[in-house]
Amino acid sequence: MAISFSAAAKAEICRELPTSNCCAQAQCFGILLYGNSFQADGIKIITENRDFAMLLPRLFQKAFAVSFDSFPSVACPGKLVFEIWDPEKLQVIFSAFGFDAKGLLALHVNLPVVEEECCKAAFLRGAFLAGGSVTDPGKGYHMELTTTHASVARETNALLREVMTFPPKIAERAGTQVLYFKQSDQISDFLTYLGAPVAAMGIMEAKLEKELNNKVNRRCNCDDANTSKVVEAAQDQLHAIRILKKAGILENLPGKLKEAAIAREENPSASLTELACLMEPPITKPAMNNRMKKLQNLAKEAQK
Repeated sequence: MAISFSAAAKAEICRELPTSNCCAQAQCFGILLYGNSFQADGIKIITENRDFAMLLPRLFQKAFAVSFDSFPSVACPGKLVFEIWDPEKLQVIFSAFGFDAKGLLALHVNLPVVEEECCKAAFLRGAFLAGGSVTDPGKGYHMELTTTHASVARETNALLREVMTFPPKIAERAGTQVLYFKQSDQISDFLTYLGAPVAAMGIMEAKLEKELNNKVNRRCNCDDANTSKVVEAAQDQLHAIRILKKAGILENLPGKLKEAAIAREENPSASLTELACLMEPPITKPAMNNRMKKLQNLAKEAQK
């Protein structure tokens, strides 16, 4: 079964474990603030992404030297649930972010945790892994980060403005805060920043393919329209020639007009340019068009 574009982007990000302890903690911070539950009585992270699931134990071990109290086998189907409820482990994690597990009231992005440039990127990687998604670019352009904490969304918005120079849009959906991008170049830049250049390239390739298809379609539509005009004009000219022939006028026309009429009858689907080349000697397209108009005007007079 093929994985989704979003899952492939996350798999690309999960290939490397942060090299420094500060970045590991910053990435965990993003995961916890954009995950399922980060409370004094326990931590719960739920995912269906196997690459993310394999990264989590290693990441928390590097960041805090703690293990999950409950974790599934990545071979299990469906959703995978990771939990920590041991008070000592929780205190270690909360303290790393400058929080007091017992007195915590509202979660927010603690700026000292994301002070360094490398830690900013790590934090956003964690946020995307836990609460992010990106649409298959073949279907549309949409990338988002979702959290239940309004203060976290506001502070992440400020962080994104700082590191990406372009702000995301913000919306509320079913009680959650959503930061999102809908422009292909912004999504591509953000994926590159997160460490998923292959996925970013996929966005740009899809955009180029769409632009090429649009150009081809416009050209085909234009060609079809031009072909229709040529066919309609040729039918009008043939109709005029039939009127002249029936009225006995065609045989008595000047040589140039008669030559043009015969050429049209023998080449009913030819363009004016092609007919012009058949004249002896060849003439220009405007000259050929002038001869056809004279034939049509004579046919109109013959019908009066």
